Amino acid sequence: MAIQAIIKEAQDKMHKTEQVVLHEFSGVRTGKASPTLVESIMVDVYGSQMRVRDLAAITTPEPRLLAITPWDAATVHPIEKAIQKANLGLNPCVDSKVIRINFPELSTERRQEFSKIVRKMAEDGRVAVRHVRRDAIEHLKRDAKAGGVTEDEEKHAEKEVQKLTDQFIAKIDEHLEHKEKEIMTV
Repeated sequence: MAIQAIIKEAQDKMHKTEQVVLHEFSGVRTGKASPTLVESIMVDVYGSQMRVRDLAAITTPEPRLLAITPWDAATVHPIEKAIQKANLGLNPCVDSKVIRINFPELSTERRQEFSKIVRKMAEDGRVAVRHVRRDAIEHLKRDAKAGGVTEDEEKHAEKEVQKLTDQFIAKIDEHLEHKEKEIMTV
């Protein structure tokens, strides 16, 4: 495989890792209502597992209120049970065909817990980026042994991969800093 192809593949994988971390961050509660908190919760309906977002419209009519309006009234109670089982600390309230979730003010302890959770998510993301770097460098070394790449080209490519790694770790750190501010802001 060509050096540029290896570097491009590593960059793509690192970008995907960054996107996964951002998606995980969006599922962490910050005190504001966000549809991403509940949209991926799996619900037992119609003899199978379906996501809440596939069963209902999720809106935020107020900053601290989520409204879930199922398309089929028969799914109201299964959705309510699934949200309770998800252990997010949310208390759904059924109001005829609409499920409302009020978001109370987060305590300082709870904010600190969420902050620890996002730090762990960020660290997992950094580790994944480092794994991509390791795999790319191993791939470069294999190509060098096979004789397709000179030693200078290999060293230059390794530096490029390291530069990419540093960039993506810095991006994850930026996202972490932003999310922690969001969580800790009262």
